[in-house]
Amino acid sequence: MKEITAILVDDEERARNVLRKLLGRLDTPINLLAECSDVPEAVEAINKHQPNVVFLDIQMPNYAGYELINFFDEIDFKIIFVTAYDEYAIRAFQLSSVDYLVKPVERIRLQEAVEKLRHQMDLERISVEYNILMDNMKKETTQKMIIPEQHKKHVVEVSDIIAIEGFGAYSCVYLSNERKITVSKNLKYFETNLEGSTFLFRTQKSWIVNLNHISEYAPNHLKLNMVNGIVAKVSKNKVTELKQLLEDMAL
Repeated sequence: MKEITAILVDDEERARNVLRKLLGRLDTPINLLAECSDVPEAVEAINKHQPNVVFLDIQMPNYAGYELINFFDEIDFKIIFVTAYDEYAIRAFQLSSVDYLVKPVERIRLQEAVEKLRHQMDLERISVEYNILMDNMKKETTQKMIIPEQHKKHVVEVSDIIAIEGFGAYSCVYLSNERKITVSKNLKYFETNLEGSTFLFRTQKSWIVNLNHISEYAPNHLKLNMVNGIVAKVSKNKVTELKQLLEDMAL
C-alpha cells in the first residue's frame, strides 16, 4: 500500500494532537511530515516537504484556511479541510466537491476521507475545485458548483440552471446550453445547498425551476413552460407563491 505524506495545519495545539493520534491509528499508512499553526508556516512547510495531502483547519487567525491556495501558482497536493460545524461552510464544501471533516473529528470519517484520497490521487481538476470553494466562501450566494456525473465533474454556473427534476435518490439538472446532467443527489440536496439563490424556486415535490428561464406560465395552471422546451410541474399549494414571485420580478 502506497504511503501518503501529510502536513497538519491548525492554530490549536490540542486539535493538532488529536488529529495526529487519529492518523496514527488508521489502517492506511500516513507519514506526517510537519505540523503548522498558521497559513504562512504551512506554505513554507509545503514548499519544503511536497506532501500528498494537507489537513487544513479553516478557521485560523490572519488567514482563513481556504486562502492557502492564493500562495501557490499550482496546487499539486490534496486538501482535506477540518472545521467546526458551520452550515454555510459545509454547504460550500459540498457544492465545490471538496472533502472536509467536522470537529470533533471521528476516526471512521477520517478513515473514509483517507481511503477516498488513496483511491483518487488524480490532481487534474483540483485547482478548479479549490477556486470554486474560495469564491463560494466569500460570496453571500453560490455562484458556481461542481456536479459529479459518473467519472466526470461538471463546473456549472448556478444561473445557467434552467430546472432540476428529481427522481427519488437521483436528479436531472437541465442547463441553458441544452445539456443535462444526471446525478446521484436527491432534490432536497439542491434545495438545501442552493437556498440562497433567490431565482431558484421549488414548484413541486419533483421540480426546482429558475424563475429567470420561464418562457410561459398561465396563472393557476399546474404546468410551467421553461426555455429549451422543458415542462415543469407546479403543485396547487405553490401557485399563489409562484404568481407573487413572478409579479415581484416584473416590477
